[in-house]
Amino acid sequence: MTDLRYPIGQFQFPEVVTAQQVQEWMEDIRLLPKQLADALNGVSEQALTKSYRENGWTVTQLVHHIADSHMNSFIRFKLALTEDAPTIKPYNEEEWAKLPDVEMPIAASNKLIEGLHERWVYLLKSLTEEQLQRAFNHPDSGLMTLKKALALYAWHGKHHLAHIQIALAK
Repeated sequence: MTDLRYPIGQFQFPEVVTAQQVQEWMEDIRLLPKQLADALNGVSEQALTKSYRENGWTVTQLVHHIADSHMNSFIRFKLALTEDAPTIKPYNEEEWAKLPDVEMPIAASNKLIEGLHERWVYLLKSLTEEQLQRAFNHPDSGLMTLKKALALYAWHGKHHLAHIQIALAK
């Protein structure tokens, strides 16, 4: 049986990264808002309360989490591009998922994801190979290049989209 925590598998960063992979990761970031909108099209309020697994986040929490997480990532990219290996501020995603704003309709987060990803992709497409090697320091996981962060967030979007699709299929 597939581990529902990781329906597309755990994140793995390849030892050698090709220019083609970088382009594919950018495309994954670009496509996520539409894929998310398609998955959520016509979904009832009741369906949004479903979870992909026991004790897992609801569809609503997942959508708001994607917005929160990808906002943080976008800011981390900008910090790494403008500072020398800055140490970023982590956040407690479990606690963020309990804050009152996760009870609001997902439309706000969907709009945020759409606009954020449009800006993020615009920025990503302008980056040179040298800029993709810039990094930020995560206090828990250490130094991370923007290339690795790009791969991680391309995976992250697909990871949670799969959670949403599993929940809605129940």
